[in-house]
Amino acid sequence: MIGIDDILRTIIAEFHIIALITGALYLLAGICAVREILNSRTSQGSIAWLLSLALLPFPTAFLYLIFGWKLFDDYATDRVKNGRADRPLRAKDLALIDRETDAKWPVQVAVSELPFLKGNDVELLINGKATFDSIFAGIEAAQEYLLVQFYIVRDDKLGQQLAERLIAKAKQGVHVYLLYDDIGSTGMPKRYRREMREAGVKVAGFNQRHKFMRFYGPMRINYRNHRKIVVADGKHAWVGGHNVGVEYLGEDPKFGNWRDTHVRVSGPAALGCALLFREDWHWATGELLPANPPKELISYGEESVLVMGSGPADKLEECAIAFTDIIGRARKRLWIVSPYFVPDTDIRTALYAAQLRGVDVRIMLPNEPDHKIVWLASIAHADLMVTHNVNVYRYTDGFLHQKVVLMDDEIATVGSVNFDNRSFAINFEITLWFTDPATINNIEAMLLKDFELCRKVELSEVRSRNWLFYVATQAAKLFSPVL
Repeated sequence: MIGIDDILRTIIAEFHIIALITGALYLLAGICAVREILNSRTSQGSIAWLLSLALLPFPTAFLYLIFGWKLFDDYATDRVKNGRADRPLRAKDLALIDRETDAKWPVQVAVSELPFLKGNDVELLINGKATFDSIFAGIEAAQEYLLVQFYIVRDDKLGQQLAERLIAKAKQGVHVYLLYDDIGSTGMPKRYRREMREAGVKVAGFNQRHKFMRFYGPMRINYRNHRKIVVADGKHAWVGGHNVGVEYLGEDPKFGNWRDTHVRVSGPAALGCALLFREDWHWATGELLPANPPKELISYGEESVLVMGSGPADKLEECAIAFTDIIGRARKRLWIVSPYFVPDTDIRTALYAAQLRGVDVRIMLPNEPDHKIVWLASIAHADLMVTHNVNVYRYTDGFLHQKVVLMDDEIATVGSVNFDNRSFAINFEITLWFTDPATINNIEAMLLKDFELCRKVELSEVRSRNWLFYVATQAAKLFSPVL
């Protein structure tokens, strides 16, 4: 029979364990709080973290490790080793700098740490077939090296086609590198990577060298490399919204038609894309790739292009700064196309101001969701736009995934950046900026066709939302900073 003394001894023993665990939790919460104070970007977000850490150390401390603890100081160091600080100097040495365009867009140049580079040919690639036909042709023609980077690489029909081509080029003696994001490509089987490695393709996950991030595995969901870059021989580059999966060809019955945009740039701007890949590869593997500039720099066209890389290693939220600047400079039109629209207060305010000064502000979003919570939050933000007389359009011919911005007749962007806080401040992204009238006109024509396949969201629709649906959108909106 168990006596009262045995029960008391058990309680006291367990109390010691509970006290130890509680003390450890508060110690971890305290470390997280100090870290947040030292690295705060916004007072609102920091206050929310600090209150939560103080009142609910469990599970807030563990959530902070996943969502709040920024660990990319080493990446900034790697950028220096890769010569980021010397970008403008090297461009001047190569006589590629477009000084007139640089002077017109100083904010974008400062953020990119690279000037507008002239001598490029630009091809707009609309949807998956045109994009991957062009990429695969570029892979086939490569003679020296291939740099291939995607957020998502699937082991499906399209993924197998990519692997077969990369393997074939590696066997021909071409240096081939494939970089994928650990979270976006979670379902990639080991066999897929092994087959390529055995054929001579170098394959790496973005966080494979960083044990703290790998420890969390799929739970380390907050910091992702969302870039899509292919570079062939430093002469040709492909950048845009497509990943490697059959859904991007419109062959997934769940989504049907998939509306996306990529761009092919031939010329000196491809070297800027290659430099971003080198930085990412160095972070992922510790291997410093040679610069490998083309033996002879060829001007493939007359266009100037700016390559802008952004991410959590930036000291400031530079991506948001670059886009806020063009919103503020818009005088005639500002067309924004994004699958996810979760802007912060500064972006929303800038958009309202643009509408009030008479700018034709249009925001094109998907009509159907792919990620429910993000879609609900996006509706909440879009409805706010409508109530402020900003025009919101919903694309109805399948799923919309392109990331394009057009401002006046002056500047346009194509890249991997969504119009949300995640792309502006958390993910590693790439954006190409164009100022040439030919590309501006091509993007305008493309978007005008897209608008024909959209429905405009009217104020009456916003006001007639079912109250349960409205509550769901507002609840999802609370997660905006990490969506």
